[in-house]
Amino acid sequence: MFINFFIFMSRNISKESYKITKKDRVKKYKQKSFVIWLTSLSGSGKSTIAKLLEYELYKKGFITYALDGDNIRHGLNSYLGFSKEDREENIRRISEVAKLFVDAGVITIVSFISPYKKDRKFARSILEKDEFIEVYLKAPLEVCEKRDVKGLYQKARNGEIKDFTGINDPYEKPINPEVILETDKLSEEESVKKLLDYLENKNYI
Repeated sequence: MFINFFIFMSRNISKESYKITKKDRVKKYKQKSFVIWLTSLSGSGKSTIAKLLEYELYKKGFITYALDGDNIRHGLNSYLGFSKEDREENIRRISEVAKLFVDAGVITIVSFISPYKKDRKFARSILEKDEFIEVYLKAPLEVCEKRDVKGLYQKARNGEIKDFTGINDPYEKPINPEVILETDKLSEEESVKKLLDYLENKNYI
């Protein structure tokens, strides 16, 4: 029934075009718009690095916005669970939201576990070439567990949390990410500097 409903809707809606385009906004803001997609296990440092990176870009005068996995689950995706299907829908929605921010001319930082390759591939596919920068925070599971102040990993091992990435649900590592940050070896500041260096060297900023 739902499938038929959406098919019906798709036949009765159309996209509207506006006079102001992404190109106009990028020109006005004097910056490129793109997505920096941070992916890894819980406890790898995604949110911390996203915050520091956004602050550094802000200080340089760039217009940015950070989309964080936990924050989105308090609002837009508050009723989604952690089943495979719900995780996929979670990432599909945030991919579309990130695309809207890019269209608005904003540098968008996404920090989500995003465990499945095909979902990250979808996020890349809906953006234009060179608008998606995949950043893999490479940290061993044992390091992430030690950093877990919320005790989520232990709860997952005790069976209190189901479908927890890295314990009873897989994390599919990126194959060819644009940037790899070994957050068990690099400090938060060193990680952010590596990201900024990449953005400068590739003429994103």
